[in-house]
Amino acid sequence: MITAVVLTHNEEKNIVDCLESVKWCDQILVIDDDSQDKTAELSEKEKAEVIRESLGGNFSKQRNIGLERARNEWVLFVDADERITDSLRYEIQSTVADPMNFYSGFLIKRRDVMWGKQLRHGEAGSASFLRLAKRGAGKWEGLVHEKWKIKGRVGKLRNSIQHFPHSTIAQFLAEINLYTDIRSRELYKKGVGANFLSIALHTKVKFLQNYLVKRGFLDGIPGIMSATLMSFHAFLVRGKLWLLWQKD
Repeated sequence: MITAVVLTHNEEKNIVDCLESVKWCDQILVIDDDSQDKTAELSEKEKAEVIRESLGGNFSKQRNIGLERARNEWVLFVDADERITDSLRYEIQSTVADPMNFYSGFLIKRRDVMWGKQLRHGEAGSASFLRLAKRGAGKWEGLVHEKWKIKGRVGKLRNSIQHFPHSTIAQFLAEINLYTDIRSRELYKKGVGANFLSIALHTKVKFLQNYLVKRGFLDGIPGIMSATLMSFHAFLVRGKLWLLWQKD
């Protein structure tokens, strides 16, 4: 009834715990982006089907491969650093089995645990993503920060996914560097420009939004660290976009 799809790249530290949390699914697909560690080997030991597919700067492509290879009516997307809690598992199972369920997909809240603290505020505290939907309801779009575009009614589940991102600042920065490379190129291809004002405004607004408007300050030091790094993310996207235009 349910296929779980996990995207991976050098996730040997996370993959076993992730797959353990979805072992109740009827099929588990791991879409692996040329991992150089034991990610694929460990996934196969956990009885997952491993599909080796280079990312190529396109996360939607990999996710859509998962949709194509899924054999079940419902598809659940989980990242390698995420865990499906028992309460969420039971809610998903009961929801998709309900004959009165007329939804095509469901938003699921995500709760970040960073540096030993669960973030309840800021960008992480209000995050919900479309992660569970019927296989033929739609496709993923966008190179990075991709979205699942589906047809039909979308509901929202009560329980949340646990997310354990960025165990170190260095890891956080490495991921920001990758994602901003892809995002800046995507905006460049769409003809979006960048100048001093847009760089400054996006950077400042992102910090104020996460730290003050969404009350990230209530999460203490992890809150201000997260807000600052996400502000840096905004700065890099616009700064790299400006550099791309300078090459023309």
